Amino acid sequence: MTDIPNIPRRGRSTAPDSAPEEHRFPCEQCGANLTFAPGQTELRCAHCGHVQRISHTGNFEEALRELDYNLVIKNLVRDAEFEVTKFITCPNCGARSEFKEGTHAALCPFCATPVVTDTGSHRQIKPQALVPFALDENAARQSMTKWLGSLWLAPNGLQEYARKGRAMSGIYVPYWTFDSNTHSQYTGRRGDIYYETRTVMRDGKRQTEQVQKIRWTSVRGRVARSFDDVLVLAENALPRAYTDALEPWDLSALVPYDPQFLSGFRAEGYEIDPEGGFSIGQQKMRNVIEQDVRRDIGGDRQQVDQLHTEFNDVTLKHILLPIWVAAYKYRDKTYRFVVNAQTGKVKGERPWSPWKIFFLVLGLAILAAGVVYLGQNS
Repeated sequence: MTDIPNIPRRGRSTAPDSAPEEHRFPCEQCGANLTFAPGQTELRCAHCGHVQRISHTGNFEEALRELDYNLVIKNLVRDAEFEVTKFITCPNCGARSEFKEGTHAALCPFCATPVVTDTGSHRQIKPQALVPFALDENAARQSMTKWLGSLWLAPNGLQEYARKGRAMSGIYVPYWTFDSNTHSQYTGRRGDIYYETRTVMRDGKRQTEQVQKIRWTSVRGRVARSFDDVLVLAENALPRAYTDALEPWDLSALVPYDPQFLSGFRAEGYEIDPEGGFSIGQQKMRNVIEQDVRRDIGGDRQQVDQLHTEFNDVTLKHILLPIWVAAYKYRDKTYRFVVNAQTGKVKGERPWSPWKIFFLVLGLAILAAGVVYLGQNS
């Protein structure tokens, strides 16, 4: 945990935010814009093919430095921890996307809704680190197409449409990571299974059988656990169930934040502030702590009546993780898919084929009728 002492508290300024810094990386050979090459540490020119290595990746110690949570929510962290970004907000799903100067219309990468909207500035905590894209668009599309092909009763047309559809969007999605030392007290009951023998009458005969019983004992105790890098998605455009399904992430691949890694990709600003993020993170931690409590109680059954947890030494980081997003409109319905651009893991909305379901039900009905017919004539 890193404290930032002797910093005067800032009030909310009524002055307009300063203009965000624009980043452009011209090719040394032809002057065209360079873009980051996934899986590499270099920028490439799509115009002339020139390759330029990313020369500076920042200070690792600074990038992975934890911010004191209490100082953050009290607005006591230094100005250097903040930046001003420009964004477009989708009127359909609410996604807040950073954009290049002069861009005022686009398709939302999360739901394929056309966005033409006013622009605004947003002051936020700077991303400290990011995991660079490891998979390019072709690899991500292959992963998505393979996933669609593995779905039972999915429409064939959607898989073909996705294969030939519009370009996928490579997006750096904002996350919070939280660390905390926790101490929990609990009360509950421990259940131990035992058996009693009883005599019963069956078909006029006396028999004995074993009957399961549970002996409950009141218990109380304490457990402690230290959490490191609990991941919390910091935006609302993507269903949390989808992004959670993309885990685990290898955070050892984090590198210091550098705009060069963003060249050619979108970056999302966070919508969920540190307090909201920590509330979600606490629930993740509580789920783990409850399992610790059940192990501590022991026995064959456990009942947790009360559980109180103190979260101490809370720190956080703001990081960006790479995701390929596809939003396809197929027969007037939007389907969204996300691909972990580090591992290729895929999650998306489950499409169903009415015709495949119809023929499956019809086939089962015919099979059932055949079984009944054979049974009646045997």
